[in-house]
Amino acid sequence: MTPPRIPRAHVGGRLATGLQDVTSDLGALDSSGFWVVAVTFEGAVTCARFADVRPAPLPSGPWRGPPRSAWSSSLSQADYHLAVETVRSEIAAGDVYQVNICRVLSAELPDQTAADPAGLAGLLAIGNPAPYAALVELPGLAVVSASPERFLRRTRDVIESSPIKGTGRVASDLQDKDRDENVMIVDLVRNDLGRVCQPGSVEVPVLCRVEAHPGLVHLVSTVVGRLQPTVGWPAIFAATFPPGSVSGAPKSSALRSIEALETSPRGPYCGAIGWVDADARTADLAVGIRTFWITGGGPGHRPLAHLGVGAGITWASDPELEWQETELKAATLLRAASAMATR
Repeated sequence: MTPPRIPRAHVGGRLATGLQDVTSDLGALDSSGFWVVAVTFEGAVTCARFADVRPAPLPSGPWRGPPRSAWSSSLSQADYHLAVETVRSEIAAGDVYQVNICRVLSAELPDQTAADPAGLAGLLAIGNPAPYAALVELPGLAVVSASPERFLRRTRDVIESSPIKGTGRVASDLQDKDRDENVMIVDLVRNDLGRVCQPGSVEVPVLCRVEAHPGLVHLVSTVVGRLQPTVGWPAIFAATFPPGSVSGAPKSSALRSIEALETSPRGPYCGAIGWVDADARTADLAVGIRTFWITGGGPGHRPLAHLGVGAGITWASDPELEWQETELKAATLLRAASAMATR
């Protein structure tokens, strides 16, 4: 893609400018300074330290999105149905309990001069406001997220995760399957945090709360623990990444199924996006769902926009209903991305 004029990020309501360092070493997050973090689902790490961080509104920029009909899917409806049935067969065989199956939507942007990620971020802020919205513009990386899901929040030695599992248009759409799926992932997250937290400190203060977001509702739980004294960010990621809510259980088996069934890398989608203040030992990282990223561009080439959507598959899953869940998750986002911003 065309490199941004000024590397910058907008995370947690703050604008970060004055890029100092970029590294793939998670250990840098234990050093000093304010870091913006983007980790792909496949594990590619980008940590960027910025010198100037201040509360500020989103920067503006021009955006002209593709028409809704221009978006193609990495998995067709029939292929997605087949993937769901394959997971159900694996569950019946006892190989796995739950797998999150995703597809990537892609479209060529019609005007390279109106392909500013800040413009898309502004449209999402209006059409799909989100608690963990983020804009990251670095050389070779452009990510715009409207994530509703917290991956990890750190306040010194306290670590917290709030997995989402269960989606419907309204609360009455949520079924026993959704609650069972949420509880299953909560147990996985408890085990993940237990690998780096003090024994007996991991608790679940919130279980299956209904939370409303634009166009849909989710079931959200919260898991909290107290970190062991010597644990740093490399160990935290080794224990918890990729997020359980977007992989499955058991995680290792689910990841093998994902690799076999999905035809496109997820990239920043389903990864981790957010910030770490190494001096204050605080952080807030979101799961990279409801997330766009932009690739390509340059002389003679139009950039491509990508968006990932997925659903958690269990034995009780109906292939068509799971497909419709992915359509529901994409609808509001594509409506915003297909609009135009000129400010």
